[in-house]
Amino acid sequence: MSTVYRKSLLGFLGFGVIALVVGGIFGAAWGWAAFALGLLALLFWHTRHLARLERWLANPLPGNVPEGQGIWDEVLASLHRLERDAARREEGLADALARMRRAVQALPDGVVILDDANHIEWFNRTAEAQLQLDVHTDLGQNIANLVREPEFIEYVQAPRDGPVRIGRGHGVALSLRIIPYGQSQKMLLSRDITQFERVDAMRRDFVANVSHELRTPLTVLVGFLETVRELKLDPQRVKDYLGMMQEQAARMQRIIEDLLTLSALDSAPPAAADKRVAVAPLLHRLKADAEALSNGKHTIRAEIENQNDILGVENELASALGNLVSNAIRYTPAGGTVTLAWREGADGARFAVEDTGIGIDAEHIPRLTERFYRVDRSRSRETGGTGLGLAIAKHALARHDATLEVESTPGKGSRFSARFPLRRLAARDRELS
Repeated sequence: MSTVYRKSLLGFLGFGVIALVVGGIFGAAWGWAAFALGLLALLFWHTRHLARLERWLANPLPGNVPEGQGIWDEVLASLHRLERDAARREEGLADALARMRRAVQALPDGVVILDDANHIEWFNRTAEAQLQLDVHTDLGQNIANLVREPEFIEYVQAPRDGPVRIGRGHGVALSLRIIPYGQSQKMLLSRDITQFERVDAMRRDFVANVSHELRTPLTVLVGFLETVRELKLDPQRVKDYLGMMQEQAARMQRIIEDLLTLSALDSAPPAAADKRVAVAPLLHRLKADAEALSNGKHTIRAEIENQNDILGVENELASALGNLVSNAIRYTPAGGTVTLAWREGADGARFAVEDTGIGIDAEHIPRLTERFYRVDRSRSRETGGTGLGLAIAKHALARHDATLEVESTPGKGSRFSARFPLRRLAARDRELS
């Protein structure tokens, strides 16, 4: 038996006892009158509390449950506890929803919540940027009215497994996918695949270029071998053919060695910063190598303003800077000038190779460090390049926290600069800490 029921029964019995006492003293009529009056008082008391409860239920403000007396105090106190527990649960759910939305906002992919008619209910900031949505005007709108690409509209009208690709201008590519969930809701996921497609295109180009670069000398080798095997040639002709075969084999070897160098640089951690590389002797060696490669056809100058050593790996730096120098020699006509300059400042140091060569059109400059990319393929082969030199230079410099900058004017020349941050320099007269 509940406490409220027990207290109500005791109250009713109490009125009965009082009525019996009054009836025994003043007679039965007075007893019944006292009993009726008690019931009316009890009814009024309950009615007053029920009116308070009804007013609160009409506008159940949190924390405003009415107070009661007697058995109503226990009833309304229980209701207050239930209301307080419900408020806590609601607060917890609201907090969980807020955390979930913050997590979805932080996703690198766009998320759009749609109803069964493809109307927008909510979206995160990534979707807002990728799909060019407006949180103030687009909620409740049909997604197909806002993303107007034909491929997407067809996908919305007839969903299928897997995503659909759309372009959003300026070379941006998005992958969109609709995932049903719950009773009738849908979730539209958007992902920027621009960089993925670029990397995939570079991978395909790289495979095609490697195949082409190795196939060409290999075809020449096979041709010469068949000629030497099937024809009777005089010793001098055989010697000439063997010399050309050796050149093609050496070319393949250079390509493979450069590929291995690139692979090693790709997987290697940043260069150690506890080994000094003397700048002046390194630049003098680069100048001597440039003079040997030029064979007297160019004027080679060196401008060195050096007070510091570089912290890093000497052979990698020599390879990176040497590639910049050899490129300048190869692409500068005879009689031109190639200048090697090292300058230091408050923000670090810069090694620049400036030439008076043929120059490079602006459209080619962003792709110069791609593997096997050549502005003029025939000229690159004539000069003996593998098409990997600038890629190696860029990766080797990056391992030393340095950047490669290119400036060029067609017909006037080019300047390739390697910029080293101040943290990669150490004064020659100071011991390493």
